Amino acid sequence: MKTEDLRAFDAVVRHGSISLAARELGLTQPATTRRIQNLEESLGVQLLDRSIKPPKPSPLGLRVHAQTRAALREIDALRDLVTTDAMPTGRLRLGLTHSMGASSLVELLLDMQRSFPEVRLQVATDWSARLVDAVRQGRLDAAAVFMPASQVWPDTLSAQRLASTELLVVAAKGRLAKTSVRLKDIFDAGWILNPDGCGFRAALQRALSAQGLPFRLNLETYGSELQLGLVAAGLGLGFVSRPALQASCHAEALDVLTVRDFGLALDVWMVSSTAQGNLQRAIEHFGAALVRGMGAEQKAAARSTGRSRK
Repeated sequence: MKTEDLRAFDAVVRHGSISLAARELGLTQPATTRRIQNLEESLGVQLLDRSIKPPKPSPLGLRVHAQTRAALREIDALRDLVTTDAMPTGRLRLGLTHSMGASSLVELLLDMQRSFPEVRLQVATDWSARLVDAVRQGRLDAAAVFMPASQVWPDTLSAQRLASTELLVVAAKGRLAKTSVRLKDIFDAGWILNPDGCGFRAALQRALSAQGLPFRLNLETYGSELQLGLVAAGLGLGFVSRPALQASCHAEALDVLTVRDFGLALDVWMVSSTAQGNLQRAIEHFGAALVRGMGAEQKAAARSTGRSRK
């Protein structure tokens, strides 16, 4: 029984496709199929039901896959013992949630290239929950996400809390007579939010529903900077993380509302699989640089606010 055969079987089950598994493994489809056959011959059982297209794991194959995942984690952990101090090399697949400020992302990625020239960086953006699933399923190596402090993480993931941030409610400057309000005072203004699937949007809907208030969506679009521009134009209310607001060119055209019966404080987490080998240093560097960037944005915004008050 060979480790590469186990990895091929794991990839096929995770992707539900031999072609996608072959792409992940950097193999041809026939080579991937042969590895599955090697594993079946070693075990003396059929792991895939080939009577259907694409082939699916048999009931016994599903049980073998669960044990395969556990075995691969142990093998990776063993390899991790001797490789974590090595210079990071190879492909590193990172995820970032949509809602994080992106103004410093270019500099952050350039810093990663300078610090780890042998690492091939790939970055994807998505909702936090989807990014966590992608890490858990092996489609990403690590992801920076927003999650509450009470989040419970599965044993297969390593999660490091990097920082805390606030989720702010904003309106066009001067649109509302008061900036200290309740949901019942502002619900009819309507909202400019991310499309369905965003955890922030879901939290607002739950809060409104609990008070018997309607959820009024004026516009839905991706991208905090576009959303803030639409809010600044008076087309509705919006959500934004504090770092994203402080980095925005629209910040001076917005009022931050204190919503006394609704608020969200979230933590920034770096989530990865439990064994990353020599890529662990690069992941930790990325997380630390991300937090420094958020802190720099907050300090810059504070200095700007201080100058504007003088």
